[in-house]
Amino acid sequence: MVKCLKIKIYGRVQGVSFRYFAKQKADELGLCGWARNENDGAVYIEAEGEEEKLKQFLDYCRQGPRWARIEKVDYEYGEKLKKYKNFGYEF
Repeated sequence: MVKCLKIKIYGRVQGVSFRYFAKQKADELGLCGWARNENDGAVYIEAEGEEEKLKQFLDYCRQGPRWARIEKVDYEYGEKLKKYKNFGYEF
């Protein structure tokens, strides 16, 4: 079943290519959505796809790229889809 996943990752997650690595993993898993840096220093991600693929993506986000230091990950699953066409990120 296709679901959406909203993730907010806290810690040293900006300036370490987190959005780029999230896009690579999302593309690999066939997920759509986007990622952006937040003003509070976190990274916010919305992703849509099969539930099992979203779980794999969430596990990846909990680890992040090797330069990141993850302190906390908030997330929630939902069923209301925005029907993204691909995965992108804001600068």
